[in-house]
Amino acid sequence: MSAETVTIVRFHQLGGPEVLQLDELALPEPGEGEVRLRVKAIGLNRAEVMFRQGKYLYQPELPSLLGYEASGIVEAVGPNVDPTWLGKIASTVPSFHLTRYGVYGEVAIVPATALAEYPASLSFEEGTSIWMQYITAYGALIPAAKLTKGDFVLITAASSSVGLAAIEIAKAEGAISIATTRTSAKKTELLSFGADHVIATEEEDLVARVHEITGGKGARVVFDPIAGKGLETLAAATAVQGIIVEYGALAPEPTPFPLFASLSKQLTIRGYTLFEIVTQPELFTAAKKYVFDHLASGDLKPRIDKTFPLAEIVAAHRYMESNAQIGKIVVTV
Repeated sequence: MSAETVTIVRFHQLGGPEVLQLDELALPEPGEGEVRLRVKAIGLNRAEVMFRQGKYLYQPELPSLLGYEASGIVEAVGPNVDPTWLGKIASTVPSFHLTRYGVYGEVAIVPATALAEYPASLSFEEGTSIWMQYITAYGALIPAAKLTKGDFVLITAASSSVGLAAIEIAKAEGAISIATTRTSAKKTELLSFGADHVIATEEEDLVARVHEITGGKGARVVFDPIAGKGLETLAAATAVQGIIVEYGALAPEPTPFPLFASLSKQLTIRGYTLFEIVTQPELFTAAKKYVFDHLASGDLKPRIDKTFPLAEIVAAHRYMESNAQIGKIVVTV
């Protein structure tokens, strides 16, 4: 083990942003199948807030690392890892459990299988803002919902990085996006980003507006990270034989099943996370190619909302919890 120490972000108890602390630890060495990434930028995700709070799909083991997405330079490889990775610029794909790996820090140990190269035209900040948002949106809209040209797709929480990714993918596929946001404050920016329609849900009747936009048919595809009681409203806005893809649980209350709307419209309501893509090699390869090719062509361009230095990781998490952002929050190292 090297005598060098590095700054790694960990939390020793569950709670708010203030539980995150900068720990000085010995430089870690990669083990079997692992690499060490010298981190240049970190992309924040809502899942990491939930994990820190103990509200995620699985519970942290304290003290815990944190973080799915980082970009940087591969500086060391473990046994049975292709040595040609050394010196390459890459970013991490969220394909591992946060109970074992985390990327918040000056370096990150990650599985080599979680590395992906991205177009050289992208900065480190853009390179860390790719895989969570684009694979999440791609997997839900393309393999799951089979989005096609002319489809109406309702995208809730549209100002999030995943929501913006869904707007871009809908446009690339020739679909018509209907983005939602709580107030009109973000409406202009969402339209300028490419949303075909924007509904401010605290100011407008969501179901009435969707039916107005779709000529009374409703949206064939709904892409939602909120769930809760709002699922009943989304079902009312969905077309006959439409599909609602739930990829999160941001609502604080339980989620009732919209039985009568499902029966009368023959709806499909399915849960989804990007892990169903990244754990299947063929789907994972197809997803990475789709994202890389569309990044290279310019169809996809990650939007960076705000950057923070690593020393201000607590402030970065506070900002994420404020919901003020439009796009990705990035921490630079």
